[in-house]
Amino acid sequence: MAEVQDDRHDVVVIGAGAAGLACASDLAAAGLRVRLLEAEDTVGGRIRTDRVAGFTTDRGFQVFNTSYPQVRRRLDLPGLSLRPFTPGVLVHTDDGRLRLADPTRRPRDGVGLLTGGRVRPRDLLAFGALSAHAMLAPASRVRARPDVTTRTALAEAGFSEDFVETFFRPFLSGVFLEDSLETSARFFRLVWRSMLRGTLCLPRDGIGAVPAQLAAGLPRGVLRLSSPVSALTPTGVAFGDGEVRARAVVVATGAGAAARLLPGLEPPAGRTVTTLYHAVERSPLPEPTLLIDARRRFLNTCVLTEVQPGYSGDGRSLVSTSVLGAPAPADEAAVLSALAEAYGVDTGTWEPVHRVTVRNALPAMPPPMPLTRTTRFAPGRYVCGDHRATGSLQGALASGARAAREVLAGLRTAGTP
Repeated sequence: MAEVQDDRHDVVVIGAGAAGLACASDLAAAGLRVRLLEAEDTVGGRIRTDRVAGFTTDRGFQVFNTSYPQVRRRLDLPGLSLRPFTPGVLVHTDDGRLRLADPTRRPRDGVGLLTGGRVRPRDLLAFGALSAHAMLAPASRVRARPDVTTRTALAEAGFSEDFVETFFRPFLSGVFLEDSLETSARFFRLVWRSMLRGTLCLPRDGIGAVPAQLAAGLPRGVLRLSSPVSALTPTGVAFGDGEVRARAVVVATGAGAAARLLPGLEPPAGRTVTTLYHAVERSPLPEPTLLIDARRRFLNTCVLTEVQPGYSGDGRSLVSTSVLGAPAPADEAAVLSALAEAYGVDTGTWEPVHRVTVRNALPAMPPPMPLTRTTRFAPGRYVCGDHRATGSLQGALASGARAAREVLAGLRTAGTP
């Protein structure tokens, strides 16, 4: 006979990623008896940090954006000891490097591009107009615009095909994890807005410090790690050899696991990314700046220790490079060759530290894209995560918050979900 672990919960939340942590936190704050079950030995889901050979390596290249409303609401930013990236990127081209900076923070860089003849005036004007609209227009206006692909939106904004191929396509490939600019323009505009309004940073202890701080704010006894759920039951969830009973269940896992637990749920396609970490004796780029490749041989690369020196335990520099999909290990030689060209150094002595492939790192987000969807799946059953909103930390947290609101509304209705 199955053991009943506890019969006193109002809600069981499955998955302690960003969405599950936000949902559990809001439900507990509302006075409900909540149990948060996480299959892994730590919180975070895809937002995790590993310590490898004395280096701090995140599960894939990740950045922390200070402008997200949910981030400002839920996190103690000084407690994360954030350090920023340069507000702009370097683009490796066949004609040398281009530096494209946030025009609201580094206007001189834009003037230099114009006077140097590296970028057409029409593209700089379109760049400025796009950025001004993102900074000044209310988010509601961005959401209300008809949705098309990002490629279509950039053409409509007046950008030349050459500038799109040189900058936007390689840069946004690393943001969307797809290289055709087929992602929703509605999402692109919100991402562009958030980048201009916030600062892209890294926490001192890695991106895993973000969910760790969220988890630390939960009441004692809510979170239970190393607790995989095998199925939902009529009265709760099957957990180990027993059952945890609850009036409502929130599935806050990744899209694939959610579809297994909730038959009939249609998850979006997922994007896969692989990140390579290398240790080098001397920094190949002495500034905390993202470097992208106009030929798209890699998504992006940066010297993480220029942003957070503590990511290295022995004084060497740590270089992070991301590529689309899950290339074979033999293909890494081609990546190193591209990095040698982009950085202008010999990469033959770079020491491999870590390689991590994150499957379903982001949901596919083609137009027309709803920026948020109800989390209510069936009576007493809810589902949240970035695959129910936008592929971002903001999307995950907002979806978790919405699940909490909808659970509370359901429990108040006739005393049942």
